[in-house]
Amino acid sequence: MFYVYLIQSLKDESTYTGYTDDVKKRLRAHNLGKVSYSSKHKPFRIAYFEAYLSEKDARRREQLLKKKGGQRDFLKENLQESLKM
Repeated sequence: MFYVYLIQSLKDESTYTGYTDDVKKRLRAHNLGKVSYSSKHKPFRIAYFEAYLSEKDARRREQLLKKKGGQRDFLKENLQESLKM
């Protein structure tokens, strides 16, 4: 399985979207500062994830969420309660 995930900073409420085959391991990497983009915003919590059988599908979805503001905004709008701190 492959996962597209959205994590939220507990420090400043910023979000980061990525994909992985192990959500828990990837969250640990973010929280340990091993991901350069997110290292300034740690610690994080998982706010949302989607599961895919195909890595290609997961990567495509991740890119859509990162590049298409409308899809990212739609997701955040639908996660309003989950993203409240």
